Amino acid sequence: MRAVIQTSVGGPEVLFAAEQPDPAPKPGEVLVRAKAAGLNPVDGAVRGGYFPLLGEPPFILGWDISGTVAALGSGVTAFKLGDEVFGMPRFPKQAGAYAELAAAPVDEIAAKPAAIDHTHAAALPLAGLTAWQGLVRHGGLQAGQRVLVHAGAGGVGHLAVQIAKARGAWVASTASPDKTDYVRSIGADEVIDYTSDDFTGKAGNIDLVLDPIGGDHADKSLEVLRDGGVLVSLLDVHDATRAKASARGVRVERMSVVPDREGLVELARLVDVRKLMPHVAKAFPLDQAAAAHAFLATRPIGKVVLTV
Repeated sequence: MRAVIQTSVGGPEVLFAAEQPDPAPKPGEVLVRAKAAGLNPVDGAVRGGYFPLLGEPPFILGWDISGTVAALGSGVTAFKLGDEVFGMPRFPKQAGAYAELAAAPVDEIAAKPAAIDHTHAAALPLAGLTAWQGLVRHGGLQAGQRVLVHAGAGGVGHLAVQIAKARGAWVASTASPDKTDYVRSIGADEVIDYTSDDFTGKAGNIDLVLDPIGGDHADKSLEVLRDGGVLVSLLDVHDATRAKASARGVRVERMSVVPDREGLVELARLVDVRKLMPHVAKAFPLDQAAAAHAFLATRPIGKVVLTV
């Protein structure tokens, strides 16, 4: 099979396409013939050696995948050959999504949403599951609550805004000035230009904050949360911030996304009822993975995808 590999850590230029052995599905797995693979910021961090999830190279990056079932491991009854599937298998272990073929456990993939193509489906799993698990599993989101999503035009943020709206929340979001119209277009009730406004003066009495940024955002977010609210962060939260939160009964959740078939099924349902749409800023052929990584670093709206 054709795959994108790297033999050293570094910038996007370390990525190159090469022939690799075809994977074989183990019991309880299927072999997916990829149509597209999504990129995420974690991919760049692993590529550059800043977040060594996969150890030392060589390895094949990528977790988001959408494609068709090409072979069945023993004992698999949930899917049949030719089924269209998508998912985020094995995270944070190697899934090898930047390739023509990838083996995936059946409980970590789901039927592809019928309403979108493979390119858009590949944009959904990791960011969508992060948003879903952050808001619903960790945050306990309920209809009628007030939610603040930081970076509402980002990969996680643009999906979180839509998921929160679909579940009946009032949603505020931060964005740069060139992205505020987009965030408003996907349903945000209040969009705050973080370059000119302090969000603490624009949003208040918030029940739930989803913060994919980290740094001082977590501490500042306490200023807009009501007593007893919830702060869900994708990055580490300082002990001092946790102490402040505890004094006000604010629950702080530091989360990392995990494979989740149930979550994938719900994401697909929301897509198919037209309440969720992943935005693909640009798609690149598999052989142009280096260019795709360079483009991802410009922080476009939504997601970047490789087509296979």
